[in-house]
Amino acid sequence: MNRNVGSQVYASVLVNSIYAMLNYPVTLISTLLAPLSILAVVTFASHGTLLPVAAEGALIMNMVSSGTSLQGDLSHLKNDMRLQDMIVSSPTGPGVYVFGMAISEIVYSIPTLIVLLIFNVLFVRTTPLGAIVIFLDMATIFTFSISLGFLLSTFSSDIVQSWAFSGILSPILTTIPPVYYPISYIPLPYRYLAYVSPTTYAAQIAQNAVGFTTLSLGTVVLYWIILLSITALFGYLAMKRSRWRDV
Repeated sequence: MNRNVGSQVYASVLVNSIYAMLNYPVTLISTLLAPLSILAVVTFASHGTLLPVAAEGALIMNMVSSGTSLQGDLSHLKNDMRLQDMIVSSPTGPGVYVFGMAISEIVYSIPTLIVLLIFNVLFVRTTPLGAIVIFLDMATIFTFSISLGFLLSTFSSDIVQSWAFSGILSPILTTIPPVYYPISYIPLPYRYLAYVSPTTYAAQIAQNAVGFTTLSLGTVVLYWIILLSITALFGYLAMKRSRWRDV
């Protein structure tokens, strides 16, 4: 990591996470309540039988929410603070900018991640290989979400519009798809609609890694190919098709 990248990451963490965590700690409670509330509802509705699945699903939701919330943060920095104008006129490219902001979102999510990881350690049983698969799965869906968040932020003209995007993305990516429960709970033919969302593939991969569902090796490979392809596509769109120097 060269000096320019390190400085950008440090500045992003200070501006987008440390500042909010120190001055507005109530936002951390809001971030934590979102995945835990759904986890509680699913657990109570299933009389505890889906607690392990829901605990793992809460991790996926946190990764997705952290990534897509980037579009609201970037919209605020771009439209209200005019920070992106300064970055556009500097040698910093969109890749370095997004990388720094992505790290800031991870830092901001650390308190929530700690709580969710405790739930997973207590209620989810997996092997070291399964843990590695889950980590790679979470990293991939987070990368997809960051790319999507950045792409939307460059087209957003106001933070109110970003809030509308968030309201649409949350149910489409984390609530309606089988993230907190097995896909077998969705009756046919509606089950096929779940595969429109990339989080369905991420959830299936994670659930298979810990034995909540059983997929063939070919199916797992196919799901990885689809998930990585979607992530690569949105990464390309974020870097090449977003309105970066036209804002």
